[in-house]
Amino acid sequence: MIYSSWKEVDNWVDKMPDEYKSSYNRLKRFSEVLTTEPEPLVGQTPKEVIWTKNKSKLYRYQPAIKKTNKVPILMVYALINKPYILDLSPGNSLIEHLTNQGHDVYLLDWGTAGYEDRHMKLEDYIMDYIPRATKKVLQTSNAKELSVLGYCMGGTMTSIFAALHPELPIRNLIFMTSPFDFSDAGHYTNWLDKRYFNLDKLVDTMGNISPEFIDFGNKLLNPIQNFYGPYVSLAERADNENFVEGWKLMQKWLKDGIPFPGESYRQWIGEFYQENKLINDELYVRGRQVKLSEIKANVLNIAASRDNIALPHQVEALNDKISSKNKTFHLLETGHVSVTVGRTAINETYPLIDEWLVEHSK
Repeated sequence: MIYSSWKEVDNWVDKMPDEYKSSYNRLKRFSEVLTTEPEPLVGQTPKEVIWTKNKSKLYRYQPAIKKTNKVPILMVYALINKPYILDLSPGNSLIEHLTNQGHDVYLLDWGTAGYEDRHMKLEDYIMDYIPRATKKVLQTSNAKELSVLGYCMGGTMTSIFAALHPELPIRNLIFMTSPFDFSDAGHYTNWLDKRYFNLDKLVDTMGNISPEFIDFGNKLLNPIQNFYGPYVSLAERADNENFVEGWKLMQKWLKDGIPFPGESYRQWIGEFYQENKLINDELYVRGRQVKLSEIKANVLNIAASRDNIALPHQVEALNDKISSKNKTFHLLETGHVSVTVGRTAINETYPLIDEWLVEHSK
């Protein structure tokens, strides 16, 4: 090496034209972000655990202001994520935003499935966990009704729960990029075709499905953009600290999944992607037929135009099945993850949910 330290390199670059200095500084920052920067802190909104069941926890978030909204909201997310995806960082958190607007917010944390959880089925989570968490929210908040927000797969699970529990006082349902109709799931429809995809052999061999397997499959939906796009974007905008902070949060989310319990995965792929039972009233949960038409609560159903995991038409299909008199389908011009993190989330998703909840909780 011609120079013995970065300082000597910096001194040399300072003598170069501005265009070269700018490129060098972006390259240097790009390298720092990838090799030496710590991961961002996440899940910082204050909370307390108010109920547990096995590995699951029910959190109640502590608002910075008095709770002014009478109807509490319970959040349910996908089995493959960690709970902080809805509470990423200060200023970039759906939960923080809602608590700061006076909402009484709860979240059901699934915990991280271990090998001993490989026999857990979707119906176990839907029938044994969500209803009890719902009752605990009502008891804790001393409210007569509640709202439930389901994100991604958590929304699909929430729709089944709501359809099977008409006796519970669910006033509002919010679904965020949750698929309901699997007749055309894009590339997944071909990849998961049961003529070629040996689901039983995969689950029987692996037990739980690893987060790396799930992430790889999701990235293949748009491989160039998903594998290389983030790094190209970082290289081009490494001198923009706001962009860098958002980039780090997004990458932490995408690379920090948890194992998918084997039997739940077998049901999810088999009965939803391969058989499309939910939207066709052919799904049975512990012997009970699931009819989405049993849903009568107010519904806000949110999709993303560039979402290739839950395609907009998969999401919108719910509105034609439910019996709710008050139902809204809202399409955001963004992608699957960007619905809850980043500029679009902050400027559009968070206010949309807050204002809709306030309007439907009077």
